[in-house]
Amino acid sequence: MKILTIARSNLSRFLRDRANIFFVFILPLGIVLLIGAQFGGETSRRLGVSMSDGDPVANAILDNLESGDRIRAIRFDTEAALLLAVERNTVSAGVAIPENASAQIADGENISVGFVSRPDGFGPQMRAIVDQAVATATSEAAAARFATDRGADPTAAAATAARLNGGTDTITIESSTTGDSLFEGVTGRFDVGASSQLVLFMFLTGLAGSAAIIQSRQLGVTRRMMSTPTSPATIVAGEALGRFMVVLVQGLYIVAATALLFGVSWGDPLGAASIILAFSAVGAGAALLFGTLFKNDQQAGSVGVIAGLGLAAIGGSMLPIELFSDTMRQIAKFTPHAWANEAFAELFRRNGTITDIGPQLGVLAIFAIVLLALATWRMRKVITAQ
Repeated sequence: MKILTIARSNLSRFLRDRANIFFVFILPLGIVLLIGAQFGGETSRRLGVSMSDGDPVANAILDNLESGDRIRAIRFDTEAALLLAVERNTVSAGVAIPENASAQIADGENISVGFVSRPDGFGPQMRAIVDQAVATATSEAAAARFATDRGADPTAAAATAARLNGGTDTITIESSTTGDSLFEGVTGRFDVGASSQLVLFMFLTGLAGSAAIIQSRQLGVTRRMMSTPTSPATIVAGEALGRFMVVLVQGLYIVAATALLFGVSWGDPLGAASIILAFSAVGAGAALLFGTLFKNDQQAGSVGVIAGLGLAAIGGSMLPIELFSDTMRQIAKFTPHAWANEAFAELFRRNGTITDIGPQLGVLAIFAIVLLALATWRMRKVITAQ
């Protein structure tokens, strides 16, 4: 009972800390959003279109653009709104079709279809698709004008152009991918970023929270508990459980928030839960150990952040391990982050289950046991020396 009371007190202090509102609840989701926006796996090309409703040529151009799955067209009321969307990367490129395009072509005028794109992403590649869509949509009118200029029947020329557009054999292109995709099986644009940031922030939150253990000693809370019929083992167990609950809350929050806000699929529920529980134990052991190695909370907090970020970088939470050299991949195996990230990769990319991540869970369990054993020995030594 006393163990639960100590643990509950630690969790209450964690939730009451106003600084955690940003660093624990807002920052992780912001980074997941940023990674998904920059490196996500969304394959549709978003193209903004500014045009007049009811114009036959404009509608034909839009229909050609939306044919197949190459383009996802988004309508805008004005060219100014279209340009702003391109600047903000809401769309990769934009097409501005002039008003009364059909009437201008019928009067023998040339129409000017505007195209604007960002220099990055799929924007420049869309130019060829837009050119083809415009050429196809205006071919009948162009044929009629050509016939009129040469004294031929414009209606017959337009009919011939329409027949050729719809009846000629098209070129069929078949493509295949060789080798393994870097993130094979990842369908959501936020999936990779969500799992890596989950691992990063769970461990980082644990280490940063080690300062609370030092504060308990500085404020005399630990000494007062020792003066009651409370054994050192109870205090250590309560502090360890409290750190475990703090790290677990961080992990569950990221899982729930990313699933609701970004549609992240965490794979096999039992497998994902096992990883989170095992890594929470790792984070608790590291936090408890850090709380006994430093004399003041400022040192513990500063070194904890540096250590947390450093281990996350080595373990593949900032850059996917697939991009590491062979040497760095071997070094990464000495961090719990690498094993947790590998376990999530098995669930995400290969549709694995808890049985498929047994080795990763086993290694995480070893990390947790070693860290908790060292932390228990150190903390018993520290609190009994007071």
